Amino acid sequence: MGINVTNSNAITTITLNRQEALNALTPALLNDLADALDAAAADPNVRVVVLTGEGRAFSAGVDLKALAEEPPEDGDVSGALNTPARRACDALSHMPKVTIARVNGFCFTGALELALACDLMVVAEEAKLGDTHAKWGLRPTWGMSARLMRAVGPVRARELSYTARSFTGREAYEYGLASHCVPLIDLDTTVTELATAIAENSPESLAAYKDLYLNQQQVGITEGLSFEFATMYPMGDAGGRLDGFGKS
Repeated sequence: MGINVTNSNAITTITLNRQEALNALTPALLNDLADALDAAAADPNVRVVVLTGEGRAFSAGVDLKALAEEPPEDGDVSGALNTPARRACDALSHMPKVTIARVNGFCFTGALELALACDLMVVAEEAKLGDTHAKWGLRPTWGMSARLMRAVGPVRARELSYTARSFTGREAYEYGLASHCVPLIDLDTTVTELATAIAENSPESLAAYKDLYLNQQQVGITEGLSFEFATMYPMGDAGGRLDGFGKS
C-alpha cells in the first residue's frame, strides 16, 4: 500500500508513503486513500482524521507516469485518477469527523485539492504549495476552483491559478488557507495539540458543526440561517458533559 494508517486517542493519521516519488498520486494510492478514509468515517472511535505525507512532501501531485499511461483529454485527467480522487475529497469534506491536512512539504495541484477538502490545514513554514494546472495545460477536476476561491477569496484564487506560482507555508497562512503555520520542527506538536483539543469535544456536536458549515458554504445567508434553525441532530452526551462542568 502507498499509505500508512495509525490510530491514537480517537485520532487517525493517514500518511501518504511513496517517498521515492515525493508521495505522487497514482490511481492505486488514491484508491487506498479513499478506502482508508471510508474506514475512518465508519469507525465510532475516531473523531479526528489527519492527512499527511512521509518525508519531504505532503505530495508533489499527480504522478506524471500515471498521466502518461492515460493522457488527459481536453485538459481533464483520466477517470482512473478522477474517480478515486473525487471519492477521497468527498470523504474528507463530508465524513462526520474533523479532517486536518498536515502539510509538511511540497503540496502541489492534486495534492492541494486533497488538502483543501480537509476542514483545517496546518502548514510548515518551509512548505511549498501551488496550483500548477495551467502550467501543464490541465484544468481542475477535483474541486480546486470551488474550494480555493472559498478559502482565499476570488481575487487571490484567480492570481494563484492563473500564474501557477508556488507559495510558502507562511503565505498560505496569510491568505487564510491555513489555520496554523509553524516551523517544520514544531509541526507534529502543533497538529497533535490541535487534534487532541478537537477530539476532547462531543463527537455529535463536531458532526453537526461539520454538516452546518458545509451547508453554509453551499447556500446564501438566508437559506443558511433557515437550515441552522430547522435541522436537528442526534446528540446524547450533553447531559453528562454539562454535569461534569458543574462538578469541575
